[in-house]
Amino acid sequence: MTINKIDGFKLQVIFKSAAEKLEENKEEVNSLNVFPVPDGDTGTNMLLTMKSALKQALSVEKNDASLVAQAASQGSLMGARGNSGVILSQLFRGFATGIGEKDTIDSKIFALALKSAADTAYKAVMKPTEGTILTVARECGEFAISNSSNYNDLSTFLEEIIKHGNKILDKTPDMLPVLKQAGVVDAGGKGLIYLFIGMHSALNDENRSLVTTTQNIVEPIIIKKTRPSIDTDNIEFGYCTEFMINTGYKDVENFRDDISVFGDSLLVVGGEGLIKVHIHTNNPGQVLEKALSLGGLSDIKIDNMRYQHEEILLKDELLEMSKKTYNTNEKKEYSIVAISVGEGIDALFKDLNVDVIVSGGQTMNPSTEDILSAIESTTGNNVIVLPNNSNIILSAEQTKHLSNRNISVVPTKSIPQGLAALIALDEELGIEENIQRMNESLENVLTGQVTFAVRDTEFNGNSIKKDDIIGLSDKDILSSGSNITQVSLSLLKKLINEDTSIITIIYGNDVSETDANNLAEKVTAEYGDIDIELVYGGQPLYFYLFAVE
Repeated sequence: MTINKIDGFKLQVIFKSAAEKLEENKEEVNSLNVFPVPDGDTGTNMLLTMKSALKQALSVEKNDASLVAQAASQGSLMGARGNSGVILSQLFRGFATGIGEKDTIDSKIFALALKSAADTAYKAVMKPTEGTILTVARECGEFAISNSSNYNDLSTFLEEIIKHGNKILDKTPDMLPVLKQAGVVDAGGKGLIYLFIGMHSALNDENRSLVTTTQNIVEPIIIKKTRPSIDTDNIEFGYCTEFMINTGYKDVENFRDDISVFGDSLLVVGGEGLIKVHIHTNNPGQVLEKALSLGGLSDIKIDNMRYQHEEILLKDELLEMSKKTYNTNEKKEYSIVAISVGEGIDALFKDLNVDVIVSGGQTMNPSTEDILSAIESTTGNNVIVLPNNSNIILSAEQTKHLSNRNISVVPTKSIPQGLAALIALDEELGIEENIQRMNESLENVLTGQVTFAVRDTEFNGNSIKKDDIIGLSDKDILSSGSNITQVSLSLLKKLINEDTSIITIIYGNDVSETDANNLAEKVTAEYGDIDIELVYGGQPLYFYLFAVE
């Protein structure tokens, strides 16, 4: 059967099939992480981003491909996790732009959409690297543009695009030496190919429909901390009301002001045809009526907090995560949002006056929406975000385009860098000078990490076996062996130089206090002229984090 066009409903099925194919192969994509560490989460991040895109795409009731693509773009943007998820969200954004206002997609429109997707993703990355998902996307887009006139059948056309994409994927190790050294192809590129394969599968299955496929949607697991019951007598506004507005209305701040009289805990976020609203109110009907004047509504959710007081509300979630109580009327110059993992590390950040802590890090990158919600809960004139992980920086940067708050992202790639940046902050100084100070502080701290290998690999001429203990710094594996203490000492020896004055040892939840003290004593004995600080971090997966300053 020849498939000449894709309408909106078919595009929903195609996106669903793509998500299923990626889910089937998520672990394979995860395993392609260059470093053999237990945080290879490219497949997981792409899948969670894809599911967020799918959820919004399936909410479109009109048979219009442009509306489905735009909804998927919005969903992917808010749900983007990790660098791979952010890039995928930009691919969705460009794909929607390429479709424009077309309600159906033929080969030429599909080619334009793929080319636009790649162009948009490239522009979103400050320093694009060849040999990554960007390369695979660009080559697929260029191939599609060059060959679209040769194909009327979209199924055959996409099959040829996939073949070309696989050829480019196989070449990624030749473009990026670190891939060749690890003996893998690019994980993000592999994930993109699986998405294309899933799309192709749906194109070929004329009997496939949403009725038979949506049963298998698996939502991300959200682990919620136990909280005390809410005293319902003190709830002034009883209904937690959330919804999306599909609209071209752009004055988000004005709409926020219009509905602010109806309640509190208000969050209004908008961009590119969609406004997301959260409010606690006693009159949800009046709020929805105001919203309907701007456009169609979707994802409407109203909870009676007096009857369902165990529900986790957006504002309450953020307050509990940060373990702080805020006066929403209190204005101050700076608010700090930090990504953290481990109760001991959380405590360190709180001691340094972090306002809101977003749980996340290796293997569990928070979404753009998670970070944005944390930002919106603060009261500072300036909000500074510390990602504390190289894979979260892009997600944090996306929040700048989704909020009217004055947001600065200090590109901290590790917990030690985040701590150094906080120490450099001086609330008596202006934002520009503080950001400069915080950025400069990152150059004065070296980060070491000790974990275990999840697979066999060759790195810098060294043979590393699965379950070996490995010591890392930035993009290098500097030590390996079978003993945690010995690997840690070897790693520190390579990080310490004549200018080192302080070493902070942060031990994780898989290290006993006795073993940590033993390591600290050995470091002290060997480097007697250096101050040694030992603190409990409680981080998972990583036995030790070292800050060498």
